[in-house]
Amino acid sequence: MSRPPYGPKRGGREAPDRREGRVAVDSPWARRSASAPVPAPAPPADEDEAAPRELRIYGRNAVDAVFAHRPEAIRKLYLLEARIPQMQPLLKWCAANRIGYRVVAEDDLRRLAASAHHEGIVADVLRAPPLALGAWLQGLPAGPQCALWLDGVGNPHNLGAILRSAAHFGVAAVLLPRTSPLALSGAAARVAEGGAEAVPFVRLGRDDNALAQLRAAGFTLAATVVRGGEDLLTARLPERLVYVLGAEGAGMDAELANACDLRLGIPGSGRVESLNVSAAAAVLLAQWCARSR
Repeated sequence: MSRPPYGPKRGGREAPDRREGRVAVDSPWARRSASAPVPAPAPPADEDEAAPRELRIYGRNAVDAVFAHRPEAIRKLYLLEARIPQMQPLLKWCAANRIGYRVVAEDDLRRLAASAHHEGIVADVLRAPPLALGAWLQGLPAGPQCALWLDGVGNPHNLGAILRSAAHFGVAAVLLPRTSPLALSGAAARVAEGGAEAVPFVRLGRDDNALAQLRAAGFTLAATVVRGGEDLLTARLPERLVYVLGAEGAGMDAELANACDLRLGIPGSGRVESLNVSAAAAVLLAQWCARSR
């Protein structure tokens, strides 16, 4: 099996809102009563092969990004009292649209997020459905475009960091194989700092058909490898490029790596074997961005 790349080893929401548990829309700063139960944390989406339709996210930038791009996806909101001044536009929108929200204590918010890194706000939102490859290609503008194909990457923090870099460098999409269980989680959305709303997921069909469709649209596919690849810093990068990234340890599927048009490696000092998948993605994207300008 082809060794490298970068990435880790392969391998609900609460009960439906019953209205009586909602905060009255004319009392936007109402607190949760002491007797009101706090919903259990949503299970991490990355553990489910079929990701649930709803996702619990946390972190100021993650929630702000959903509000900016897909406000209709917001289903419920929980926040600390200290966050009220900064979140007034969102809270007023929730009140106007009859979306329930609660001001809760720190311990409750930590349980809701299943994390101490909630930054004072948690939201239950509808997932953005992944695009089909054909539909994505049809809507893609002409000219330079870059996408990431993630083969075996599963760690939510790596995914979040990849999405943040992808948004920063203007990546057109993150491509996921048909059999990949990878899905956005609350942890990934927080680490992405809003990038999860800026970069769409595209769900691929059969790999051979996906390769043919991408090539027909003018894309070159580049497998990113630890050893035996062309030096990224001196390689000629095409204007329309798909970087294929595999998991650390297992690496990408050998058949997929062999089917790619290029093999690229990131040169280094040799003091460590390779970069983490998210760090590698940032280097790869920066190089493509610099060459495509």
